[in-house]
Amino acid sequence: MYRNPSVPTGQFPNLKPLSSDTSADWSKIRLIATDMDGTLTNQGKFSTALLQTLEDLQAAGIKVIIVTGRSAGWVNGLNSLMPIAGAIAENGGLFYRSGSEETVALTPITELKAHRQHLNSTFTELKTKFPQIQESADNRFRITDWTFNVAELSLDELQTISHLCQQMGWGFTYSNVQCHIKPQRQEKAIGLLQVLREYFPDYSPEQIVTVGDSPNDETLFNQSYFPISVGVVNILKYANQMQYQPVYITTAAEGEGFCELASYILEVRRK
Repeated sequence: MYRNPSVPTGQFPNLKPLSSDTSADWSKIRLIATDMDGTLTNQGKFSTALLQTLEDLQAAGIKVIIVTGRSAGWVNGLNSLMPIAGAIAENGGLFYRSGSEETVALTPITELKAHRQHLNSTFTELKTKFPQIQESADNRFRITDWTFNVAELSLDELQTISHLCQQMGWGFTYSNVQCHIKPQRQEKAIGLLQVLREYFPDYSPEQIVTVGDSPNDETLFNQSYFPISVGVVNILKYANQMQYQPVYITTAAEGEGFCELASYILEVRRK
């Protein structure tokens, strides 16, 4: 297990260990909104410990919503197989509620064919300047955004791509897996807030914790929306690139970090 016992000292002194203070009442947590890749997974896979943790949270009455950049097709299948309350796909574009086959559009798109053609044209333009970028394997299963592999792109190149997308009328974000060309107002926080208003209206911000590990999770760390947020420790790779940082940080990485958080919440509730 990868642990960083020096957190939160050093470069990011504002990141707090889970048990560092009493300003957050963890016993009141009723819902966890979490990223997936690099946050629930370990080296790209779900562990048996993670699946058991999700079962334990469900048994304790704590709902889990996955908020991921993964495609609509991928997330729709995942949602029906895991003990979760629902899943938001494509960084805030669509919502799938557990027990329902409905696809809820969080980003309205009037002409899907034209939308996909416009995204394709934008990607083609980017490719003239960055010929090494390759369309992601799951891109054909997407509705609202367009993805390409993040590998081998430097931070400067990612910033240039973001600027170019803005000039062409699009938003841009990236994770440890993919780059996303997306509608400008399509963000994880905006999508999650809409889902909370419509499906979980009795949940207060103090009863919700948001969790992530990458730049596309940044809006989930905006304390004006979500006062309690946690980064699994591998977020340190990106922390200095983000305007918003989580309030708390785990000592374990990836899915083991999520399990650490869940165990902490469940232990506090038992006391």
